[in-house]
Amino acid sequence: MSPTLTRSDVLTLEEVAEYLRIPTDLVERQASRGQIPGRKIEDTWRFLKAAIDDWLRSHDSRDILLQQAGALADDESLPELRAAIYADRGRPETEEATFL
Repeated sequence: MSPTLTRSDVLTLEEVAEYLRIPTDLVERQASRGQIPGRKIEDTWRFLKAAIDDWLRSHDSRDILLQQAGALADDESLPELRAAIYADRGRPETEEATFL
């Protein structure tokens, strides 16, 4: 038998943002990517407080590193940034393979 949910067990997008003390748009973006547990019902997000608490407790350093590694995945300026980094280093992005 599953426990009965009360009104305070289900949070809105704004309530989760306030609870986590982060901007609402960040909560929505991370929830859309599956990084924060939630459900979108038509145009409205809903979150179980227990799921948010579990998520906070279970986030380990590996998860955080993987999340940060993908932070620039959709950034349109990434190729230009990468080229500038390698130009500053004075070497190409790829090196010629040498066979012995």
